[in-house]
Amino acid sequence: MKKITVAVGSTRKPKLRAVTEALTGFASKLVPDADFEVVGVEVESGVSSTPTSCEELMRGARQRAERLVQLAREDRKSWRYFIGLEGGLEVLQDERSRRVFLESWAYVSDGTRGHYGRSGGIELPEELAHEVLERGFELSDAIDKFAGAVGIRDGQGAWGVLSRDLIQRDESFRVALISAFAPFYNAKMYGRSAKAAI
Repeated sequence: MKKITVAVGSTRKPKLRAVTEALTGFASKLVPDADFEVVGVEVESGVSSTPTSCEELMRGARQRAERLVQLAREDRKSWRYFIGLEGGLEVLQDERSRRVFLESWAYVSDGTRGHYGRSGGIELPEELAHEVLERGFELSDAIDKFAGAVGIRDGQGAWGVLSRDLIQRDESFRVALISAFAPFYNAKMYGRSAKAAI
C-alpha cells in the first residue's frame, strides 16, 4: 500500500482532526489503495490573528500551504499535499446594518497547483463582533469571554458556541477541505481548468 503524507500548516487538534475526517470521505477517490498520514507543522499565515475579509482569509490559507511547500523543498520532505487552513470573519453590509460572519477557509496544493474551499458562515452576535472589530480582541479571546469559558479555540471553537454544538470548528474546516480537494479527487469534472490553476 502506497503511503501519502499530507502536511497541514498547523498543529491545532481541531484542524488536524478536520483533515483526517475529510480524507476519510474522499481518500479512495484521490489515490485508491493509499495509506494517508497527516502531519501538522506550525507555520505563519502572514495575516492578522483574526482575519476580517475573504481576501485576508484566502491569503492566510494560501500562505500557510506555500510555506509548507517551501519547507518540503528545503528539507527534502516527501509530502504530497500541502494544506493551509484559516478561520476568521467576513464583514458585510446589507441595506440595514453590518453583518459579520465566521468562516473557515482551506487552500490545498500539490506543490504545483492549488485550490480554495470554504465552509458556510455563521453570523456573530453584534456584541461579539464589536469586541473583535472595534475593541481589537482576537476572536479566540473574545469568544472565551463571551461564552464564559477558557480554551474554546482548541475544542468546539466559536462555531460550537454559536451553533450550540450543532457545528463544531473541525466540521467547518472539514467542509472547506472537501471543497478545496475537489479538483484533485474529481479531476475529470474540473478538466483542463484544474491543470491550469496555480
